[in-house]
Formats: sequence, C-alpha cells, structure tokens
Amino acid sequence: MRLWSLHPRYLDPKGLVALWREALLAQAVLRGATTGYRSHPQLERFRAQDRPDACIAEYLRAVHAESVARGYRFDAGRIADGGTAARIDVTAGQVAFEWRHLMAKLADRAPDWHARLAGTTVPTLHPIMRRTVGGIADWERAGMSGVPRGDPGSLA
Repeated sequence: MRLWSLHPRYLDPKGLVALWREALLAQAVLRGATTGYRSHPQLERFRAQDRPDACIAEYLRAVHAESVARGYRFDAGRIADGGTAARIDVTAGQVAFEWRHLMAKLADRAPDWHARLAGTTVPTLHPIMRRTVGGIADWERAGMSGVPRGDPGSLA
C-alpha cells in the first residue's frame, strides 16, 4: 500500500488507479470494515489525526478530483462521508524520499511520464498534506526500490 504525500497529478494512469484502490482499502481499514492491512505503516499518519475517517475521505476526494480531470470514472459514491479534516504534516525528507521512489517507478513503468516530470524540482503535495521540516518518516520502509534511506535531499 502506498498513500502518496505527493499530489495525484504526478501519478501515471496505472499509478492513479492503484492509489484509488489502495486509498479505498485504507478507508475500509480505518473504519474497521476489514481485517486485512490493519497494522500497515502507511496508515499511522492517518490514525494519528483526531478524525482519521475524515482525513482518508478528504484524501480520496482529491484522488477522485484528479480522476475526473483526466476523464476517468472513479465512483465517488465509494468515499465515506467523513466531513472535513485538518491537514496532515509531512516532512520535507519524506517528500524527497517519495519523489525519488515515484521517479524510479516511473522510469521503469512509464518512461514518457517520467520524462514529463524530470524537471520538477519541488513537487506539489496532496491537498491534505502540509510540508514541515524533517527527515524520512519513521513508518517508512527503508531501502524500498533501491531508494536509500540516507540524506533525503532538498526537495524543499
């Protein structure tokens, strides 16, 4: 499961569909509607919020908005009514880590998409996220897809 801190606009079609499915699964987990993935580390930052249900609903609404902008037909009726939520802090180190991870995935899976994004120096965040100072999140898996855990880089 990967719930990107990055704006969904950066995901290739396959990545956006995967994000939609994974965020729907996260919603089910956070609402207690499934027994799988309950201890997945990607959910920690949602659980840390006062209203995890509202946070994941808002997260899904932004993914849905991106799908609409692309002419896809994701079913908005699958998003639970969670109300509005506060923004979730994400460190600059985590953003840099995720950006490198995404670019590595795109280099293999969607080289044309990768080339379009290659000039991006500071990626926009998912609308529910707010950039803060810090390194890679404790819940992140080190060494994923060959992305080193060391210095996260500067992607302010």
